Amino acid sequence: MIRISELTLQRGPLRLLENAELTLHPGHKVGLIGANGAGKSSLFALLRGELHPDAGDCDLPATWRIAHMRQEIDAPHRSAIDYVLDGDTRLRDIQHRLALAEEQQDGAELGRLHAELDSADAYTANARARKLLAGLGFLEEQMENTVNSFSGGWRMRLNLAQALMCPSDLLLLDEPTNHLDLDAILWLESWLQNYQGTLLLISHDRDFLDSVVGHIVHVDQQKLTLYSGGYTAFERARAERIMQQQKAHEKQQAQRAHMEDFIRRFKAKATKARQAQSRIKALERMEELAPAHFDSPFNFVFREADKTSSPLLDLDKATLGYSSDAPILSNVKLQLAPGARIALLGPNGAGKSTLIKSIMHDLPLLSGTLTNGENLVIGYFAQHQLDSLDPKASPLLHMQRVATNEREQVLRDFLGGFDFRGDRCDEPVVNFSGGEKARLALALIAWGKPNLLLLDEPTNHLDLEMRQALSMALQDFSGALLLVSHDRHLIKSTVDELYLVAEGQVQAFSGDLEDYSKWLSDYRLRQLNATTDKDAPVVDKIDRRAQRQAAAALRKQLAPLRKQADTLEKQLDQVQQELAQLESILADNNLYDSSQKDQLKKHLSQQAILLQRQDELEENWLLRLEELEALQTQLEADV
Repeated sequence: MIRISELTLQRGPLRLLENAELTLHPGHKVGLIGANGAGKSSLFALLRGELHPDAGDCDLPATWRIAHMRQEIDAPHRSAIDYVLDGDTRLRDIQHRLALAEEQQDGAELGRLHAELDSADAYTANARARKLLAGLGFLEEQMENTVNSFSGGWRMRLNLAQALMCPSDLLLLDEPTNHLDLDAILWLESWLQNYQGTLLLISHDRDFLDSVVGHIVHVDQQKLTLYSGGYTAFERARAERIMQQQKAHEKQQAQRAHMEDFIRRFKAKATKARQAQSRIKALERMEELAPAHFDSPFNFVFREADKTSSPLLDLDKATLGYSSDAPILSNVKLQLAPGARIALLGPNGAGKSTLIKSIMHDLPLLSGTLTNGENLVIGYFAQHQLDSLDPKASPLLHMQRVATNEREQVLRDFLGGFDFRGDRCDEPVVNFSGGEKARLALALIAWGKPNLLLLDEPTNHLDLEMRQALSMALQDFSGALLLVSHDRHLIKSTVDELYLVAEGQVQAFSGDLEDYSKWLSDYRLRQLNATTDKDAPVVDKIDRRAQRQAAAALRKQLAPLRKQADTLEKQLDQVQQELAQLESILADNNLYDSSQKDQLKKHLSQQAILLQRQDELEENWLLRLEELEALQTQLEADV
């Protein structure tokens, strides 16, 4: 188990944890949540042995294998499949030692290492790695591409696959869903639900936490508090605890006020001095209960548009994509009226972002028409917009550029709703995290009085509090919303229509997100069957005579292979019998007397030769058996 006792952890001048306590049992799946900078990632580093406690203890079994999702890439020229296989460090170590043994022609070592390979499931490793990559959205032809050919988000998927590839007793995942679409998240949920080890997961996706974990650890006020259940259960339990804490705080404050009043009135009186001193000591001993700070630092709205149009836009009989030879979407019809609230669902690469880019005129239509309403004002959020922020400008300056006639204090108050307060309003964006940049981009959109919001993965990098604030702001937004998001809670709480983008079409989806999960499973199965059917030979076009000739040729190859396998098996039996006789001789204690030294050396030398011969025969025999099995399978398929 993981046992944290009286733990104090400090990073520079910042104390993250103080006298923290926590016990986690093997097999627990735990979500680790808390404000940014509270110490979640530092706790991971502590468990990996990269940090050490400033006081107290952090104990976990010494034999546990720990896997974690790295944030950096150290092998950019490796192929994707090799990079993922590198996650199984034991397998790679065995393979390295095997190569050395082959160079040295050490038969005994080769035999031992082949047994180790078998115990490490080496023969299924490649297939398992490819399955991980496919689940995370990689196409078969992409798996041989080098790591540096992928974008940053896809490299993070490779790091995730590498962590999942590593056999582990403890799996540490820090924001694994940040760069995943909904399809990959649903696949990852299923994988983690079946994971047998202990899981610690940092995530801002509440539905993901609810689906995967059975406990929540809240990092707050330098303490670790364990809650049973997923994130929704945590919210309810914490709300109740906050109310109880607030009542205790108010009661304590009343007691303190009463004591302080007594001390003020009687401290100078000799007859009451002793009682006053006892009150002072009691006041010093009283534990300071912090008031419950349950107000979110975020509180904002999307400003109401001055005018609107109906419809806001009309996309009719449109063909979308980058080339008329290979369009992504065809015959698209989409009309957005004020108040429309639509989420786009669909497999990775099906065309969701293509549709939004086309509406934004970032991607010209291949055919069809796009008509904008007279008063259309679009608020557009996409991840690439974070890079378009001026790195030298502050949040205030960004706002002043779009609100040239507005008073500075009004802009500062507006930015405060996005948790840009005081000096933070004046700091250059170059120092901001991804989450802070996303908040600033949303602030600029909210100020612009849009009547149509096009939001493409707006929650990437946002923490739970900001996601909740965005959800509340979108619920109050009176314009139209077209949303692409992997955050199911945001979808469920802000939209009332689902559209499916798949197989070149955009159509209304009649089910809910659970129905979409089932549809996605069926879709993947259809894709797999289509690939299998495509690769399968067309029986009607096969030359039957050629087939019979091929089968005869295969049967002709089978006979000598069987003979070779039988011969090798007999030779192997003979060697094993000789080895058994030698082991009986070597078991005689008299052989180890100094007078028998030469005889012992002779027997040991003979044993080494026989062991090497056994390994060679066994390897050749197994190869013949594999060839026989392959030929037999091929023959049965042809027949």
